Amino acid sequence: MTDRLSNRDARRLFLNLHGLSEPVHRKLTDAELADRIERIGFVQIDSVNTVERAHHMILHARNRTYRPKQFERLLEKDRALFENWTHDASAIPTKFYPYWNHRFRLNAVHLRERWRKFRRPGFEQEAGSVLTRIATDGPVMARELGGEKPKNADGWWDWHPSKTALEYLWRTGALAVCRREGFQKVYDLTERVIPEAYRAEQPDKAETIDWLCRAALTRLGFATAGEIANYWETVSNPEAQEWCRANFGNGLRQIEIECVDVEKPRAVHAFDDVLDRLDEAPDPLPILRILSPFDPMIRDRQRAKRLFGLDYRIEIFVPAHKRQYGYYVFPILEGDRFVGRIDMKHRRQEDGSLHVTGLWPERGVKFGRARRRALDAALEHIRRLCGAEFVTFADGYFRPDG
Repeated sequence: MTDRLSNRDARRLFLNLHGLSEPVHRKLTDAELADRIERIGFVQIDSVNTVERAHHMILHARNRTYRPKQFERLLEKDRALFENWTHDASAIPTKFYPYWNHRFRLNAVHLRERWRKFRRPGFEQEAGSVLTRIATDGPVMARELGGEKPKNADGWWDWHPSKTALEYLWRTGALAVCRREGFQKVYDLTERVIPEAYRAEQPDKAETIDWLCRAALTRLGFATAGEIANYWETVSNPEAQEWCRANFGNGLRQIEIECVDVEKPRAVHAFDDVLDRLDEAPDPLPILRILSPFDPMIRDRQRAKRLFGLDYRIEIFVPAHKRQYGYYVFPILEGDRFVGRIDMKHRRQEDGSLHVTGLWPERGVKFGRARRRALDAALEHIRRLCGAEFVTFADGYFRPDG
């Protein structure tokens, strides 16, 4: 008989695995923060800074004593983290670095072929010069290499060849990001950034696929082959499917998960000890917290919809008059369910406030006095994180009819 997890149990397990069931006010040392990131797997680094950078919001949602300087020390001083790609630019535990060699090899082929099609002439020829300059003169930012964009340039695909060469060398492992200055990446030779012990380890393709699949399922708790492949976006769907087939009955089993608003349960893969891990998972903390749109627990939008009923998308690229909510709306998690979404901005160049322009409760959720107080407390924590002077609210910000 196939074991079945209720939707509530599935959420409880998943939230615990993503570090969202632990006390949020206990001060974390840098080493404990590194362990927390390792449990999550990665934290996305995104350029949007409407309130605070995504990686800071992701970590602050799990521990309210977190401060950005801790992250900087782990990445730039201790080298406990390195920056590269999962589904997007991310900070990843450096002990995982050996398993990125496979991705570097893939990128060496795929990016070369893809970028040749996007009007990027000369970037391969520039690569040798860029490496020579960095080896001789030390770390550089893209703007220090000079050069102009091609004529009629109108987007990221029209990078100057030197900038393209930098990105190519980074994504293929020859360069690493040693730090950021004003959020601009500073590149250096990989051997001057990544500790030798992690560079020396060279797992083959089979070992890498096995590690990536196991690491993904460990952090997901239960998943389809597609969800396993999507976690790091290095393993292909066919490779994840084959891994599941090869390990079925050998540490891997099938269970069923009850989903939101769906009568038929979903068949998923899990390790044999999934029920033991469920027994160990505490109940979610009954607190309200505001998540980054790039939080790993909701990064897979379809999974978030099945598990939590959260139908979410970022509307940055949606014309203003067509947006359902707002430019950059943050989901609000309370305990193990999403209760709303909020649009806010740190007005750094105006009055210095954290300004709330919209609040939309989820269907069937009421924002009574107690929940409003909890929201005020969450906003105060966000205000401290981003350094805003105070919190302000736009007229009519509360929009119960969304």
